[in-house]
Amino acid sequence: MCLEVKIVTEQQLAFHETMDTHEILNFKTVCLLKSKLMQGVVFDQDLRALMEKDVQMTMKHIKELQDSYLHAKLQ
Repeated sequence: MCLEVKIVTEQQLAFHETMDTHEILNFKTVCLLKSKLMQGVVFDQDLRALMEKDVQMTMKHIKELQDSYLHAKLQ
């Protein structure tokens, strides 16, 4: 785990990579919101379970992107 953190802290992002990261975070956030809202409308339990799995994975991806972005240095 410490090795991973060290690698992340040494990462450098160019301006366009910073913008790309913001776009990905915005997209993931909108997808998360849509999935959460649609869970209240869905009656099929299998589909609801699949959507919940998608929500959990998306939250994990957002957290990973935020962590890597916060520890990155700008060029």
